[in-house]
Amino acid sequence: MVAVQLLGGGLLLYFGAEWFVAGASRLALALRIPQVIVGLTVVAYGTSAPEVIVGVEAALSGHGDVAMGNVIGSNVANIGLILGVAALVKPARVDGTLRRRELPMLLLSTALLPLLALDGAVQPLEAAGLLLVAAGYSAWMVRAARVAAVVAVARLDTIAAAGASEAAGAPSGGSKTRSAVIAVLGLGVLLVGGQLFVGGAVGMARAFGMSDRLVGLTIVAVGTSLPELVTSVIAALRGHSDIAVGNVVGSNIFNVYLCLGAAAAVAPVSASLSALAFDLGALALLTIAGATFIRTERVITRVEGAIAVSLYAAFIVVTLLRG
Repeated sequence: MVAVQLLGGGLLLYFGAEWFVAGASRLALALRIPQVIVGLTVVAYGTSAPEVIVGVEAALSGHGDVAMGNVIGSNVANIGLILGVAALVKPARVDGTLRRRELPMLLLSTALLPLLALDGAVQPLEAAGLLLVAAGYSAWMVRAARVAAVVAVARLDTIAAAGASEAAGAPSGGSKTRSAVIAVLGLGVLLVGGQLFVGGAVGMARAFGMSDRLVGLTIVAVGTSLPELVTSVIAALRGHSDIAVGNVVGSNIFNVYLCLGAAAAVAPVSASLSALAFDLGALALLTIAGATFIRTERVITRVEGAIAVSLYAAFIVVTLLRG
């Protein structure tokens, strides 16, 4: 039964990501919105949904270690595994606005985690603050998308847009409504696939006697990050690596403010600074590496992708050895 869940979840994740990227790419072109904005908002929110669901369920069931471990592990996986693999598949383009706008938010979200763990738990009041920042950041991104759309309308060539749409794997022709339906359908399949996969993976982990913290940092983190992984890799293959980069950065920001905030809002999330010292240190190291990769408008090379994947592999090995 567990194997069936894992296989079925994996297949749904693949097809869901195909439809989601196609629909989102086509919709972005139809609305004259830059792809990076789509990656930072719609795609990032959608693929972060499994982390929200798992975090809230873990907090409600009294497994706060899983919720916190999931946030830390997912953010480590996003940079080390997802961004690294996407760059290995195809060198990823970095939009210049990331450095000015999202990079400070990414660094701030990582720096907040040890501060939240100082008193041993993320309390509902702190959760309210995190959710408030998430709401403000989302409103900021929507405003940025609108401004970008106005600017892009004046300069985007229709023929070039059609060619880019075809390269993205988006359906040729069709209306904005059709593109939105395809994106929503893909997102729904992604979420179902993520839940199936996580359920099977957690069941397997429990059978081997793994702790809540270890399950959250490894199995659950990788499982809930699979939508980001599949979406980013497919986006890179389709020639939209800016969606892949934006997806990783946006997801890491949302994981701290939205996912951890939502989990701690329903019940305090335990977070021992001493127990999480290594994990938070690894996240800081990967975040600094990621920030270095996206420091300017450039291309993340395959060598940098290999470095990111190697750091993630080392993190997993040490985490498993520590137990």
